[in-house]
Amino acid sequence: MTAVASGLDAKVLVLNRMYAVIRVVDARRAFSLLAKQVAEIIAIENGAYRNYDLATWADLGALQQQFEREEHDWVRTTRVVIAVPKIIRVLGYDRLPREGVKLNRRNIYARDASRCQYCGRAFSTRELTLDHVIPRVQGGENSWTNLVCACVRCNARKGGRTPSQAGMKLVRTPRQPKRNPAITIRLGSPRYQSWKAFLDEAYWTVELS
Repeated sequence: MTAVASGLDAKVLVLNRMYAVIRVVDARRAFSLLAKQVAEIIAIENGAYRNYDLATWADLGALQQQFEREEHDWVRTTRVVIAVPKIIRVLGYDRLPREGVKLNRRNIYARDASRCQYCGRAFSTRELTLDHVIPRVQGGENSWTNLVCACVRCNARKGGRTPSQAGMKLVRTPRQPKRNPAITIRLGSPRYQSWKAFLDEAYWTVELS
């Protein structure tokens, strides 16, 4: 299936065989699993779960475009226009995700909502840096409680000092999130409301890939 559409970057929730959340992937990966017939599509329709293989889901494309156009991301191929599924289930896979929210640049940006934690302004990710609240030269570690988003200007002003030494204040105290911050942001979109049926407290720590 050759596709040319930004819909391939849409996110898809992945469940294991027992309907437990294991991760989030982009649509490219989801369609690859579906094409190999190692996964199926899970849709919530009128409060009930429906299971679809890729061929059956593709056949629904015309109806979905007519009645649910704004509810889906779309992928256009040389033959069909197909809605990106919100949820897929991997058949024959029972493992659960490891616990803990991964400490990485993307998750810190999401936790801090891409805002400089010194001036409070929002920036694009290209204009943000990561700052060690307690500088590494003073023994600061790479941790959720010691890393924050900072714009280039504030980071340069702070330098190798603590906020108090630089006469600066944090907008809020950095903490380790209990829930994956990037997934929390996704749930703010109406398109991802169906994820909530599977994202109970036990599975809020799934990783994005």
